[in-house]
Amino acid sequence: MGKHAQVRVPMTARERNDRIFAGALLLPSVLITVIFILVPVADSVIKSFLDFKVKNIISGTPGSWNHFGNYIKLFSSGRLGMAVAHTLVFVAAVVIAQFILGMILALILNSDIRFTRFVRSIMMAPWVVPTIISGLIWMWMYQPQYGLLKYLVGIFSGGKMTDFAILNDPNTALLGITIAALWKQIPLTTLLLVSGLTNVSADLLEAATIDGANGVKRFVYITIPSIMSVIKITVSMAIIENFKQFPLFWTMTGGGPDNATTTLAILSYREAFVSNNLGSGAAVTTVWMLLMIVVVFVYNRVFKDVEMN
Repeated sequence: MGKHAQVRVPMTARERNDRIFAGALLLPSVLITVIFILVPVADSVIKSFLDFKVKNIISGTPGSWNHFGNYIKLFSSGRLGMAVAHTLVFVAAVVIAQFILGMILALILNSDIRFTRFVRSIMMAPWVVPTIISGLIWMWMYQPQYGLLKYLVGIFSGGKMTDFAILNDPNTALLGITIAALWKQIPLTTLLLVSGLTNVSADLLEAATIDGANGVKRFVYITIPSIMSVIKITVSMAIIENFKQFPLFWTMTGGGPDNATTTLAILSYREAFVSNNLGSGAAVTTVWMLLMIVVVFVYNRVFKDVEMN
């Protein structure tokens, strides 16, 4: 044996039993992950390369290989590219606005203002409301004949602006859904950021104040670095949540008007369950999943570079 060779210590019976017990505890989670996540994902990817429709399920016949026909058809029609663009625009707009507004609210709630606990309690109401109910609430507010927003715009414009149908206009429909998504998601983002701000060292902030650092410098050089882990988790959750956003879009516009709000979630549903082409729907889902993985990967790399600098 060499001079620096490691001597393997035999595992004791207790250590062996502890490992067996830990494995037994992990086994249900592993089985659930494999059966309900990995297997369906693999099955969906396989079906995306097949000519597989509802009639195949009814007849019990397997789909046939179609030489990437699902992908070629989706890309050549322009529907997939359009859905990708709408998805990326929606995710970027919501995540950025959600973080900025959530941080502003978190700083306000973390300051010494009255009724902070009460405000924290009631501000979680939009997040608790089911997404479909949130969509219905905002549909009523956007209603072009008697909606609340129409009424307020009429007051401030002196009755001059009468055509204010946000969800019926292809140029503003995506904005309307973005506002609804922000209303629902900002409370949770604010709560997570507040929890991070409460752990910022008061001694560091006081020392920086004594050294002459103003509020902006304290926020940039002390507060932000101290809550970087919270920011990373919060933004990652927001990216994933908005990438898979379906209920708001389907409830409020159904992908319209004129496909102006057709995202990958909507396109996947339409292809699979409206057109009854499960193979095409699986192709959209595969692109959707890969795009989300790429975006999250790029975000983590950029975030890691920021942390190192």
